[in-house]
Amino acid sequence: MEIQFTNKFDMIKRTLYYWSKLYSQPLSSGVAYKQLNPIITINILNFDLFKESTHFHKTYHLHEDTEKTFLTDLMELHFVEIPKLLRDWKAQKLDPWNDVLARWLLLLSIVDHRKGTVYEDIYKELEVIAMKDKQLFDAFQQWQELSLSEKEYFAYLGRLKKIKDEESVIIEARLREEESREQGIEVGIEQGIRQVIVNLIKNGFSDEDISKLSNRSTEEVQAIRNECR
Repeated sequence: MEIQFTNKFDMIKRTLYYWSKLYSQPLSSGVAYKQLNPIITINILNFDLFKESTHFHKTYHLHEDTEKTFLTDLMELHFVEIPKLLRDWKAQKLDPWNDVLARWLLLLSIVDHRKGTVYEDIYKELEVIAMKDKQLFDAFQQWQELSLSEKEYFAYLGRLKKIKDEESVIIEARLREEESREQGIEVGIEQGIRQVIVNLIKNGFSDEDISKLSNRSTEEVQAIRNECR
């Protein structure tokens, strides 16, 4: 795996060179050809490499030109172009809630040191998703510890606590709603969930995030947002 911030090298030839080194290295210790293992290379690039394509993730193998049959699975080359990833995200072509690869790549893309930019919109969305993905949550916390000042880090912990608290209120409201339905009693659960939605709106959450947290349609959330205005 390699991460490159600038296009200083011939990435394709460089990748093939390092692939060949890794593939052939075991032969020096007396390994038979049939014992050679597949080598997968992953290149994460902070620049556009393939100008002819708009796809941010490309995978290459060896195959026959006419019939497109694979020659072998010993070579697999991945190229991920972060600028194209960000363009897809801004155009709402990515769904990090349901696409694990997209959310991890976006985590890598939050900070662009070359431009001195922090993408706050990506940051906020991943912050909410991390509440439902323990691995992302752990990685997010470690990233924060390495990236932020002490003051910023404690502010981050405060935001996480608020998100957890709001989510807890929604879950509790749902449980009460289920209990009430079983007992045939209406106790104003919708009013409680509505208030939580109002709180999330005031704290800058998007309609899509609130919809996923509250299990309400984006149309319902938008209607409440309009009333708040």
